[in-house]
This record gives sequence, structure tokens and C-alpha cells, in this order.
Amino acid sequence: MDRETVASISDDEFDDLLRNFTDSSVHLETRDAYGTAVELPYMAKWAAGEHDDLAWLNDWCTTLKEHTSAGKMVRRARIVSEPLSDYQRWSHSIAQPMVDAGEDIRWVPRRAVSSVAIPGNDFYLFDNELVVFLIYAGNGLGVDKVTSTDPHDIELCRTAFENVWNHAIPHRDYQPV
Repeated sequence: MDRETVASISDDEFDDLLRNFTDSSVHLETRDAYGTAVELPYMAKWAAGEHDDLAWLNDWCTTLKEHTSAGKMVRRARIVSEPLSDYQRWSHSIAQPMVDAGEDIRWVPRRAVSSVAIPGNDFYLFDNELVVFLIYAGNGLGVDKVTSTDPHDIELCRTAFENVWNHAIPHRDYQPV
């Protein structure tokens, strides 16, 4: 990464990117567990067998519908170890509303991408022009979001995502193991 093209961004700046890209957003997830403050209470309800109406996803689903209505592409590939972690089983159980809203979510068994080169961190790639690397602590909590416009980073992430996508199973067809 060229240090001149890299900068940490705030959660609000990241939210603006998620809502205001021009043509495409791709997201590569590579961890088996995350610990986002927003998600943890809902995952705890799921683990306890409690009902969740998923209303907390409504704003994101509305944004997804706006993107897809405008002809924008939103894709997410999740590289997962099998059998799935509790986090990924929960994540699979709540994905359908996002898929219904227009996000193309696909699942990739980790064994299928053993020979695919991927960046060291999860990322979003917006409009093939801006990468946001998501930096996590060992416990899955996000600690930073770092942007890059370095052409090498953009090409690395674009190529990695497409190579992973070639092995991806659409949400409707993926059967959690």
C-alpha cells in the first residue's frame, strides 16, 4: 500500500460510502466470526432460541432496494470454514431479507479457495476505485477501517473477489454444514 493513498475513516464516513457509491459494491468476508456491537445482541437472541423479527435490518434492506432499483450491483462473498461457526450459522439464518432486497450473497467453503490469493483483511471495493480494508481484533471486533486508492490494492481486491466469486454458491443453494 502506498502510504499517500491510505487513510483511516470514521464509521459515519464508511456509512456514507455504503449508501453513496455509483455503480458497484463488493464485499469479501474471510473470518469465521465477528463481534460487531450491532450484531452481538441479536446473535445472543438466536443462540437462546428467541424470536428475532429482523427489524434491525430494515434500514440496510431499504438501502439495498434503492441501490438495486437504481441499477447498482451489490455483491458479498463469505469464505467460511465447514462445519460453520455459530456466527456463520446465525449469519446464514438472517441473510434472506438482504438477498430479497437485492444483495447477491454467496457462500464459499474455505477448502474451495485454498489456491486463491486474497488480501490479509476483509474489504469492500466501491466502483473499482476505492478499497476499504476492515481491520479486526482477534476477538472479531472491528478496530479500524482503512481506505486505499492505490491501483495495486484495487487490482488485488478486484481480482481476489472475482476469483473467490467463481467458487461461490448462491445463498439460496448453499446448505450450511
